[in-house]
Amino acid sequence: MEHVPWIIFNGFPAHILFFGILAFVLLCISALVSGAETSFFSLSHNDVQRFKQHPSASGDAVLRLLGNVDFLLATILVVNNLVNICITILMANIVDALFTFTRFEFLFKTVVVTFLLLLFGEVLPKVLAQTLPARFAQFVARPLSVLRWIFYPLSFILVRTSSRISEKAAHKSEISLDDLADAVDMTQTANPEEHVMLSGIVNFVNTEVQEIMKPRVDITALDFTDSYEKVKQTIIASGFSRIPVFEEDIDNIRGTLYVKDLLPYINHGDEFDWQQLIRKPYFVPEHKKINDLLGDFQTNKVHMAIVVDEYGSTLGLVSLEDIIEEIVGEISDESDVDESFYTRLNAKSYLFEGKTHIGDFERILSLDEETFSDVRGEAETLAGLMLELKRDFPAKGDIFTSHDIRFTVKEMDAHRIDKIRVDLK
Repeated sequence: MEHVPWIIFNGFPAHILFFGILAFVLLCISALVSGAETSFFSLSHNDVQRFKQHPSASGDAVLRLLGNVDFLLATILVVNNLVNICITILMANIVDALFTFTRFEFLFKTVVVTFLLLLFGEVLPKVLAQTLPARFAQFVARPLSVLRWIFYPLSFILVRTSSRISEKAAHKSEISLDDLADAVDMTQTANPEEHVMLSGIVNFVNTEVQEIMKPRVDITALDFTDSYEKVKQTIIASGFSRIPVFEEDIDNIRGTLYVKDLLPYINHGDEFDWQQLIRKPYFVPEHKKINDLLGDFQTNKVHMAIVVDEYGSTLGLVSLEDIIEEIVGEISDESDVDESFYTRLNAKSYLFEGKTHIGDFERILSLDEETFSDVRGEAETLAGLMLELKRDFPAKGDIFTSHDIRFTVKEMDAHRIDKIRVDLK
């Protein structure tokens, strides 16, 4: 039986070359429009603010398009669909002119056209736009403005008749955390406590464990070899209901001692083996979000965790109370000593503890939250900020100036900065 080939080459006419070039141009337009949809609707609140603060022709075009997201999306949908239809027709003509099919003609056309449109017209441009949304939006803003003017009649009809436009525009208008933070800052509430609580709720999902933990040097812990009498004295002196227990050094946490577990044995002497009451410790990484940690606390029914770094070394301790305080503010009970982490010396001078969190410092002095973002590096406390400013261990009496604020190291505890004087200019 004679073999009949499925595909037979017929030649390459001149008009097919024109169709090929036109199809390539339309494919580029499809890629730009598809990427534009992803980039414009991926812009963050900070991206938009940068366009407003640093005016440019492309940035202004982006802002104008975002001024009416209904027509923006309508233009994208109209152009994308029309271009894809034209590409499909052109590719069908090109395939018919170049090849002769005996069977599977429809399958071949479908595979080729779908592959080209999906890979080069959808997937690749959207991946690029998702990676660099601001730059991609600026790149396509002005061409997209021209297309919006050309296809305005069709876009107008689509806006009036399509519910999909409204759904996409509604997605764009959802309040982001940055928008909500700005709204909280603008709230003129009569109650400062309500303002603190609202701010805590907004920042809750973005706060990491390392930002609220009690640092390693401030942890009250028991040595596994301590006598029962010393254990009871430590409990009385600290007032804590849960105390970590280590062996040899604090990097080797063996467990947690619950004071309530000792109550039945309160009258026992030093011969009592209190170590048998230690419960299994709960460890968390330093970069864990506190909203996730709260869920873990609820699931595992624990109230305290040991914060460790990537090497397993102990960095600090975080409790359920620390998490709740991020929302409602400082919680004091009858066992707490009223202690302030700063003293106001005069109208423009303060004395802060080195362990003061930079966020609390900025709040006390009514500074913007990002005041020291350019110099703080990975520092979370004022002592850490001093280390970043000097790039070495400071000495008592060292003076640093940043953002018109003068810092003076007043007291040192070995290599630890204990007190810092702050003078405003």
